[in-house]
Amino acid sequence: MHDVGKDSFGDNYIENFKSNGVSTVYVGQTDEASTGVAPITVNDEGQNAIVIVAGANLLLNSEDLERASKVIDCAKVVVCQLEIRPAITLEALKIARKAGVKTIFNPAPAIADLDPEFYKETDVFCCNETEAEILTGIEVCNVENAGKAGSVLLEKGCGSVIITLGAEGSVLMSRDKRTPHYIPTKKVKAVDTTGAGDSFVGALAFYMAYYPSLELEEMNRRACDIASVSVQSQGTQSSYPYRAQLPKELF
Repeated sequence: MHDVGKDSFGDNYIENFKSNGVSTVYVGQTDEASTGVAPITVNDEGQNAIVIVAGANLLLNSEDLERASKVIDCAKVVVCQLEIRPAITLEALKIARKAGVKTIFNPAPAIADLDPEFYKETDVFCCNETEAEILTGIEVCNVENAGKAGSVLLEKGCGSVIITLGAEGSVLMSRDKRTPHYIPTKKVKAVDTTGAGDSFVGALAFYMAYYPSLELEEMNRRACDIASVSVQSQGTQSSYPYRAQLPKELF
């Protein structure tokens, strides 16, 4: 589900979705706001800084959710984040959980006063170092601190927690396995890290939907591998590899 403005950016978004086989049935266009944009700067090391202008995203509402509720009910996995209004995101998570659908929540962009219900409505809570620090007050500068932050998030009610650490990989914890499990990633030369987190979350959702018998640890490892491919090319969506470009052992 998505709202875009009645502008050239919105038209481009829709055409891009269609060309990549993404359904646009629940993409709405409005003349009440411009299409959301995120200007990005990237330094020589491939690290990025992003300014988000939400625009039409903030117009997504409960009526939109109601129209899409049957699709949510039939989904294998529902992924949510915070580029729409938090109350609507939480409502979507609740609809999914009520229907028995697995949920992934990526609290991006993070907010310090996140509603406590988010943790309880999430099967896999996936955040990066910065987001984990905003949510827990713990500076996540190494694997040990990631484990401490993960413990706090589990106490808040999450089923499983993944804290991504950029080039260092990720840390996985769950209610059943509270000892932090560090999953390193392959060392690569980063050209542009923009969208690596989205690449990771998208890959994780894919594995949860199509390879549900895999252990979450293995899904995490494979998602790290796919994200490491994305940082080796410039751009955000344009850096995401197609399945045919990835090693067969990932599938």
